[in-house]
Amino acid sequence: MPIQILMPALSPTMEEGNLAKWCVKEGDTVESGDVIAEIETDKATMEVEAVDEGTIGKILVPEGTEGVKVNELIALLLEEGEDASALEGATETASTAPAKAEDKPAEAPAAAPQAAPAPAAPVSESGDRLFSSPLARRIAANAGLEIKDIKGSGPRGRVVKRDVEAAVASGTGKTAAPAADKPAPKAAAPDAKTISQDDPIFKLLPEFEAVPNTNMRKTIAKRLTESARDIPHFNLQVDVEIDKLMALRKELNSREGADYKISVNDFLVKATSLALTRVPDCNVAFTDNAILKFKRVDMAIAVAVEGGLITPIIKDAASKGLATLANEAKDLAARARDGKLAPEEYQGGTFTISNLGMFGIKSFNSIINPPQGGILSIGAGEQRPVVKNGALAVATVVTLTLAVDHRCIDGATGAAFIKELKALIEDPIALML
Repeated sequence: MPIQILMPALSPTMEEGNLAKWCVKEGDTVESGDVIAEIETDKATMEVEAVDEGTIGKILVPEGTEGVKVNELIALLLEEGEDASALEGATETASTAPAKAEDKPAEAPAAAPQAAPAPAAPVSESGDRLFSSPLARRIAANAGLEIKDIKGSGPRGRVVKRDVEAAVASGTGKTAAPAADKPAPKAAAPDAKTISQDDPIFKLLPEFEAVPNTNMRKTIAKRLTESARDIPHFNLQVDVEIDKLMALRKELNSREGADYKISVNDFLVKATSLALTRVPDCNVAFTDNAILKFKRVDMAIAVAVEGGLITPIIKDAASKGLATLANEAKDLAARARDGKLAPEEYQGGTFTISNLGMFGIKSFNSIINPPQGGILSIGAGEQRPVVKNGALAVATVVTLTLAVDHRCIDGATGAAFIKELKALIEDPIALML
């Protein structure tokens, strides 16, 4: 029986993707590890490797197809000794499988737990194939066993036929019965009114071009709508002088042999990371059962890309020096614009920085990136009149706006963080210690 190649889940939140390109054609022989396709997710284009060896028997979803659901059958792989005649039954089985699933709504919740082990989701779709033979999987499925619960005795722990037969005999790995008794998933909370391009109001407006929403734009719209609707935001704003910071930046960048160019934003990333370590109650996330206090600062930095926005993450930012931060931020931003980031490089993060200062924006309020508890908005540095020692003077000033989730961060806590951040920026030598 041919091996089914399914649309993989390349990130914990991925529900569908675009099959951008097939790197193989029907009749090609592939081995485990060969790149067979390129999948476009909401944030990046990623390569998909074969996990079994065989011959590409039939490609069911052509390249360029958009909105392919996770776990949808996209191709069939012939095992050794199989020929094209084996495809007929397999294709019919594949085409009728969805219809049967619709006839059994009570079993739908059984698929939902896939989302539970979120960190392992990019691997889960291919994990069974990596560690079990196709024959072992078929025997396990027929016997109602969970292949993941069977210990393998093959190379690198691979589950083979004898392991499944032994499990059948001992009763190991039986599918959990309670799954079928779980209540149906709760309906999602209604979103804000959806506006269709067919709405009569558009007949009164000038001629327009309808540009289809990309997966990235759909994801941005969904997540930020939920954030603005469900998270009680409040904002704190402060003006910060950066003349000393700019002087230190100029001195560092002009050093002979320096292999870095530190930006003002790099200083602000470092200062924000340190401020979060000094006021750890702002480096948090809210859940129904507990407030999660993170033990390190993973700083997400908003980067504009074609068609949307992505937030690559500098892990453990507070412990890194300015030069390291600068080089890492530059590398992440470049690969983000090229769509070359791995999921773990843009998913997660404990806090976000968004900087629109380079566009001349004086100040703005950002929407929190869930499940994080806060986001810092950075405006443009500009010469402004200030009062120093009772006299009027001129200083380069930046307006910082902190948005926090009031469910886990209170006003006094946010104010303490802003105060610490302002002190670090206005005395930047502290960032070098």
